Amino acid sequence: MSSKLNSKIPAGPIEQKWSEYKGHCKLVNPANKRSLEIIVVGSGLAGASAASSLAEMGYKVKVFCFQDSPRRAHSIAAQGGINAAKNYQNDGDSVYRLFYDTIKGGDYRAREGNVHRLAEVSGNIIDQCVAQGVPFAREYGGTLSNRSFGGTQVQRTFYAAGQTGQQLLLGAYSALQRQVGMGAVTLCARHEMLDVVMIDGKARGIIARDLISGKLESHFGHAVLLCTGGYGNVFYLSTNAMGSNVTAAWKAHRRGAFMANPCYTQIHPTCIPVSGDHQSKLTLMSESLRNDGRIWVPKKEGDTRAGNTIPEDERDYYLERRYPAFGNLVPRDVASRAAKERCDAGFGVGKSKLAVFLDFAAAFERYGKVEANKKGMHSPSKEEIIALGKDVVKEKYGNLFDMYKQITGENPYEVPMRIYPAVHYTMGGLWVDYNLMTTIPGLYALGEANFSDHGANRLGASALMQGLADGYFVIPYTIGEYLADEIRTKAIPTDHPAFAEAEKNVQDTIDKFFSIKGTKSVDHFHKRLGKIMWDKCGMARNAKGLTEAIGEIQQLRKEFWSDLRVTGDANEFNPELEKAGRVADFIELGELMCKDALHRNESCGGHFREEYQEDGGEAKRNDEEFKYVAAWEFKGVSDWELNKEELNYENIKIAARNYK
Repeated sequence: MSSKLNSKIPAGPIEQKWSEYKGHCKLVNPANKRSLEIIVVGSGLAGASAASSLAEMGYKVKVFCFQDSPRRAHSIAAQGGINAAKNYQNDGDSVYRLFYDTIKGGDYRAREGNVHRLAEVSGNIIDQCVAQGVPFAREYGGTLSNRSFGGTQVQRTFYAAGQTGQQLLLGAYSALQRQVGMGAVTLCARHEMLDVVMIDGKARGIIARDLISGKLESHFGHAVLLCTGGYGNVFYLSTNAMGSNVTAAWKAHRRGAFMANPCYTQIHPTCIPVSGDHQSKLTLMSESLRNDGRIWVPKKEGDTRAGNTIPEDERDYYLERRYPAFGNLVPRDVASRAAKERCDAGFGVGKSKLAVFLDFAAAFERYGKVEANKKGMHSPSKEEIIALGKDVVKEKYGNLFDMYKQITGENPYEVPMRIYPAVHYTMGGLWVDYNLMTTIPGLYALGEANFSDHGANRLGASALMQGLADGYFVIPYTIGEYLADEIRTKAIPTDHPAFAEAEKNVQDTIDKFFSIKGTKSVDHFHKRLGKIMWDKCGMARNAKGLTEAIGEIQQLRKEFWSDLRVTGDANEFNPELEKAGRVADFIELGELMCKDALHRNESCGGHFREEYQEDGGEAKRNDEEFKYVAAWEFKGVSDWELNKEELNYENIKIAARNYK
């Protein structure tokens, strides 16, 4: 294993590591905090929670986001809920069970110490958010409500209808704006980070571009926190907002931060299918719908009948058939592969035949009978029962049903939804140690930007949990371990040669974009990259396809830098210039993702190599050879060195992942 990687996991029993760490870590006294400056890049759940927490502690904080407001961060798009081991349902949940489910759900490719800490602080997140006024759903008696998500047999997911991310973000945003109002946080909206500034081997600031004026700016920080989300848009079509990108993380990678497990991409099973070439993004239908919706395809191959006209005995509820213990609530990677298998076998539905049904008819009837009993209705008609059931479903999922109808023109209260897997989340990211620090001293990565908690597959409702855990409850402790030794470091003026050099590098790249004067738009190259990635490094991969993809991406990169056309000017608001920089980074990242997928001769979680599968089509891991984190060190264009962090499981027995 690599001597360059030190995970810094504390010694001792797993349930005591975090408490022991907190009891012995270095602290910074309040007077010294006032002279220490921290830069936070990204204002989603991880960024807003970290910035507000650190400012509350007394640090001087600057926050950068490329949106016009932190409220537009992509965290807003999370729908279904946030996990926490509160055991409100008294159904057997515990910190250990959340820890176990997360490790197992990640196909035994996550780090035990980080995941247990996440499970430990999960309950605190709910308390924090309730105190902020987040309107979680409640039971009749006033207690917080829970629902189930994939990969678990307990109810631990707290939610606010189908807009949990939005409500949590508003809570974090309120905390952030309070600190802005007090002068503890400087908010720089419409700014994009384009480089990390390194001085004496440490991260000491960033170069950012004002997206309105085009002006480049240098900003100093004793530490830099990257809270910039994932890189799913490397596939062009994904559930991510179109602005979501990898640029901040990739610039850090080029400066020396290792990129870990980049091939671990999550394909979400419940997305609205692609409708045509005109689309620029895909729409997610929350996994929470799998609580009450049943997934099926017709038993007859090539059946073209409308879903609501196919009799019950002619339906194949394939998840319930193949995975009876978990049914429709198997983890995302399992559900996605199962949907692809049915469609590839000729049982898909809709015009494209690349869709399966998500049906709520049984839920309408089940809930309707309960409501009829509540109302004392004797011998209600089936129509009355269905009407009552629809009202219950509308209360739980109404905004999701409305969204589906607006996008597809179909009424999901009358006909089954059509869904198909799509790129959603990225488990890979910048390598970080237990402190959330990258391989660059002073540079941290939080939330989806790091790799640390989800292994090869993220369980639903765990993204919001990780982002808020990192920001509210982890980084306030761990950053002190570094900054305690920086209290004598004075603020470095931004006319320092390192800032000038980094700014010149950024300007040179911008100038190069305009000097090419080619014939193809940025979107032309992005779409081509996305097709290569989806076809050869998407839901299924194989050695031949990955080898071809690496060559095709290298050729695409040459064409990009010789035939790109960027319109407009650098010194103005110019979305084409923004996209050019992001796609240039995506092209390099895409090559590394394929390289990572090619080297990992096994299937695990979201990484499914067709050569490595069990007889029944399940993923076939190779724990003897690949039970490690693959951390890639940038050496030059198309040149990376692999470093390995061995994964040790002392508290969980590794086994075949069985959801049957």
